[in-house]
Amino acid sequence: MDKKETIYPFKVKRMDGTEIPLSLYRNKVLLIVNTASQCGFTPQLKELQELREQFEGQDFEILGFPTNDFGRQEPLDGVDIQSFCEINYGVRFPVFDKIMVRGEHAHPLYQFLSNKKLNGVLTSTPRWNFHKYLINRRGEVSDYFFPFTKPGSSKIKKRVQKLLADEHTL
Repeated sequence: MDKKETIYPFKVKRMDGTEIPLSLYRNKVLLIVNTASQCGFTPQLKELQELREQFEGQDFEILGFPTNDFGRQEPLDGVDIQSFCEINYGVRFPVFDKIMVRGEHAHPLYQFLSNKKLNGVLTSTPRWNFHKYLINRRGEVSDYFFPFTKPGSSKIKKRVQKLLADEHTL
């Protein structure tokens, strides 16, 4: 049974509506990002893909969660979001169905990620698109990065490398 303080009990929807458990990502280091196609930070999609490629084959994955919570900057829905990400930024990491990431109607995953009372580690509610949460191999929240922290920054790369190295054997 998964501990309460992990992401593994949560389920998310793919663009086609298929629900998948986050336990599929067990033993991987994850970067969970809320995205939007019409944001000033949208070019970070390319940088996120580059980060994924840098750590390819090392049990690292990026999970994108489009949201329209900030300035209505995600007017697209479903497969249109996926197509936008692939065509314009070469995204090959999983991008899930559009969700809410803040407030009382936030997706349960984001309620967990943003609240120390639930995740046991930190409180950091997204204040804009491209807020990033780093998850360790045990499915626990490890760190977060504000939208202005670029995916290719040494700060993010070093934290990912540390989690991959520190937890190589579980």
